Amino acid sequence: MAIVLGFAPLIVFAIVQEISLSLALWVAFALAFGIGTYSFLHTRQLRILDAGNTVIFGLLALYDGFIQPGLAIEIVKFVVDSGLLVLALISLAARQPLTLHYAREQVPWQRWGDPAFVRTNYVLTFAWTAAFAVMAGADAAAVFGRIIPVSLDMAAGLCTLAIAIVFTARYPVFLRQRRGVSRP
Repeated sequence: MAIVLGFAPLIVFAIVQEISLSLALWVAFALAFGIGTYSFLHTRQLRILDAGNTVIFGLLALYDGFIQPGLAIEIVKFVVDSGLLVLALISLAARQPLTLHYAREQVPWQRWGDPAFVRTNYVLTFAWTAAFAVMAGADAAAVFGRIIPVSLDMAAGLCTLAIAIVFTARYPVFLRQRRGVSRP
């Protein structure tokens, strides 16, 4: 479940945006930067999600703060969700699934090359990629097509995040139970 920490900036952004969009962007940026820095100092590896969150939220915070204040929340959500979708796709294309670095922190290094371990991380990353695609699609439908109301877009995003988090937590447990293994 360490991957949830990687999504903490997105989760905090989703909560704080109800108070202030600018505050949400700056808090998400600070959190992403802090998580990324802490992780890098301890592992000497820069995780793609940490770097991506820092860039996405940092650029949006700067843009909203200094170039075009008062961005519409719908546009910001679309950029964030599309950016995360692109990150997930890049991680798959680079053969470094988004979840892999987080999973490696939870298992002994001897298991890192295990095909089942790698496959599990591909499945989890595909699940997150699908979640980001649904979220970006809902954002696009709300912003560009005005097909759905913004409230439904936000509800779809939160539900999709919840489903992805639950799947991420339960899928490895399901695999271990199926194999009859008690530990990861």
